[in-house]
Amino acid sequence: MTDLIVEHISKRYRVTGAAPAHQGTTPVHALLHRLRRPSTEFWALRDVSFRVERGETLGIIGDNGAGKSTILKLLSRVTSPTGGQITVRGRMAALIEVGSGFHPELTGRENVLLSGSILGMRRREISDKLERIIDFAGVRDFIDTPVKRYSSGMFLRLGFSIAAHLEPDILLLDEVLAVGDAEFQAKCLERVDELHRLGRTIVFISHDLAAVERLCRRVLLLHKGKVLADGPAREVIHTYSEMVRARTPAEVTPPEETVEVRDAQVTAVECLDAAGRPTSVVRTGERTTFRVHYDVTNEVPDARIDLYAFTMLDGRHGPWCHLTTGDNAECGLHLRPGPGVVEFSVNELVILPGECKVWGEVTQRGAKEGEAVDWQHESLTLTVEPGPAVRGTFYLPHRWRLGDPASGAMKTHDSTV
Repeated sequence: MTDLIVEHISKRYRVTGAAPAHQGTTPVHALLHRLRRPSTEFWALRDVSFRVERGETLGIIGDNGAGKSTILKLLSRVTSPTGGQITVRGRMAALIEVGSGFHPELTGRENVLLSGSILGMRRREISDKLERIIDFAGVRDFIDTPVKRYSSGMFLRLGFSIAAHLEPDILLLDEVLAVGDAEFQAKCLERVDELHRLGRTIVFISHDLAAVERLCRRVLLLHKGKVLADGPAREVIHTYSEMVRARTPAEVTPPEETVEVRDAQVTAVECLDAAGRPTSVVRTGERTTFRVHYDVTNEVPDARIDLYAFTMLDGRHGPWCHLTTGDNAECGLHLRPGPGVVEFSVNELVILPGECKVWGEVTQRGAKEGEAVDWQHESLTLTVEPGPAVRGTFYLPHRWRLGDPASGAMKTHDSTV
């Protein structure tokens, strides 16, 4: 059964131009001048159509200005379309501004009752879920404290927890999974997964491609108000990544900026799964491949390509690993003008579950720290899912042997078993 039908939706805005210069006018004249400003039409969406089946998770991605927020406003009925029709079958809730409706002078408990009511929950429903909401937010010790004394993280966690315990037929999400620390973000993802397993229909709009691939099986790519691609999450995300990578410097660099010309430039870093497909979601202990793409302007002799992967803890860089073409070879790489790529193959990924930032670097052997030819800082964000059960700051692939004292035989076991 189809829960959401969007048919040929368009949304037009009028953009008012600059006011003509005028001096010494009365307020009435100023108002007339403002009303007479020239205006132009801007189409935020143009003939967009798609359907979302019951229980489906749809991700919507695209550049800033592609029309994602406009679609969200139309679906949540904040604004009306200029043309087309939207059909909604079931109860819909939009999880957009977490913490909206909170009163700073009220306690956390009182704000749960107030905000829950605003979001459409019945009083008995709120009472039944109150303890779960408090535990999920992790603010039990402060639940009877006015929220004006909460840290921003506590405030956001409580707001998300309330909204996450809504049980609508259709749930709209817009960048709300970035609240709190890494542990709480993992809880948010688990909660959305739980809603999906319960058969809820979910539309997730985000710039976090790793989260979109983690949550959604199908993705819609918007570009300048039109649907550019609609299909399996991994394929559409790859299409978008290739589109961003193919842009010329003139498209991504303001014309007034002066761009430093380097001998070589890191242009992209990508990750491939065991099947060789581009991905932003990997698992601890799995075979993984990283590619560092670069472009050489002037020859770089005795060069080295490095790749760094940092696990994120509380928004900061934690344990990290380093892949390199090496300093131990008789000579380094000789990079000649033109594009190139270096591929690093990892039999078993050592990174622990969580968020991981990856970047590539071109340097010359023997160079001091900070003297790289070029680097691309945090060019790739990965979501690392749990693999083998491990503890510590990294996963160490290993084998172990079990001996039989009677026979003296030893049985070998792999760490992934």
